[in-house]
Amino acid sequence: MTNLLGPQPTHLPEHTAAQAALDAGTDPAAVAAEHPDYSEAWAALAEKALEAGETVAAYAYARTGYHRGLDQLRRAGWKGHGPVPWSHRPNQGFLRSLAVLGKAAGKIGETEEYDRCKTFLADSDPAAAEATGLK
Repeated sequence: MTNLLGPQPTHLPEHTAAQAALDAGTDPAAVAAEHPDYSEAWAALAEKALEAGETVAAYAYARTGYHRGLDQLRRAGWKGHGPVPWSHRPNQGFLRSLAVLGKAAGKIGETEEYDRCKTFLADSDPAAAEATGLK
């Protein structure tokens, strides 16, 4: 994030009701059903499925969170490149979804998708790659 001539970091808007529900321990499936545009709920579902060995479900949940996040990034002015800071919590749902999408893709032999996700995550914010373990 040191390129002064590059695009400004993109910060997704707060989604306080959905975030509060997750923070209170509400099942991520219930949060996703009530707030289907909330990437963090989809990321939580994807991570849970991946941990349970349900790779295809993890891939599907992660792809949903990823696409919901892309839609929001574009609405926030993102032009397909530039920093998406991990330190801004509303961005983390998108970044976590991207990481699980990459991990699940790797497990099902989608090497190109794995590589694309890994690069995209690191380009968005190296701290996201570190935090999610997709580096």
